[in-house]
Amino acid sequence: MKLYGLAGASGTGKSYHAQSLMFEMNITCIIDDGLLIQGTKVLAGVSAKRESTRLASIRRALFMDQAHADAVKEAIRRIDPESILIIGTSVSMIERIAARLELPRQIEIIRIEDIATEHEIRYARRQRREQGKHIIPVPTFEISKDFSGFFLDSLKIFKTRGRSRKPVALEKTVVRPTFSYFGKFFIADSAIESMITYCAANTEGVHKALGCSITSQAEGIDIMIDVAVYYGYRIDEVLEEVQRRVREDVTYITGLNVLHIRVTAKKLVLSGSDGIRL
Repeated sequence: MKLYGLAGASGTGKSYHAQSLMFEMNITCIIDDGLLIQGTKVLAGVSAKRESTRLASIRRALFMDQAHADAVKEAIRRIDPESILIIGTSVSMIERIAARLELPRQIEIIRIEDIATEHEIRYARRQRREQGKHIIPVPTFEISKDFSGFFLDSLKIFKTRGRSRKPVALEKTVVRPTFSYFGKFFIADSAIESMITYCAANTEGVHKALGCSITSQAEGIDIMIDVAVYYGYRIDEVLEEVQRRVREDVTYITGLNVLHIRVTAKKLVLSGSDGIRL
């Protein structure tokens, strides 16, 4: 197994550049902030960016929890990758991760300054300092369940390879971890319900949102909405559009993972009438 290490100070864009480096050097897997990643899949581990404090985040990234380390070691044994890229803030950190995961001690070190320009590093530092943004080098759908309630956004980078120069999309996720916030914030259920009601009521074919309720779970939320639909519209199409818009808006605005949305047409409304209950 060939082992590489990408070293650079915190906030210099290591995770942002890791996927491109993996792509260009044909590296099989990445170990980044507690996760074992292959291509667009998280194979094992727990992200350090989920931790509530910086100290807990560092311990997670170093695989100090034995169960966490064992799960990642087992996944590495199972897939037997040809090469792994370990991301760390220093050569010492990379070596400690390799030791915790019982990986080869021969590591080819690549520094962030070798693959990123001075301008890119300055920009990454500013994003981290001013907005608390971190990158996870996998698509958002891979981690949305584990990061329910966090601010998430997707990022897509296009690269070309080979003679055909056909572009390949490398997807990443931007996340602002809890330890990046100044203080804590909460979103009241009533605020989310008002948001859902407004979104549903402004969907074409909907006369009025009659009610809404949410059920919170560890993985995300379930949503139930009752609406009145105008006569002349296909009810199934209207309800599907309500589902789509509510899921999109709630996920984007709150960062919550929407598990299920049930929309019920409770009333059919003729123009100028009070409607007919269904």
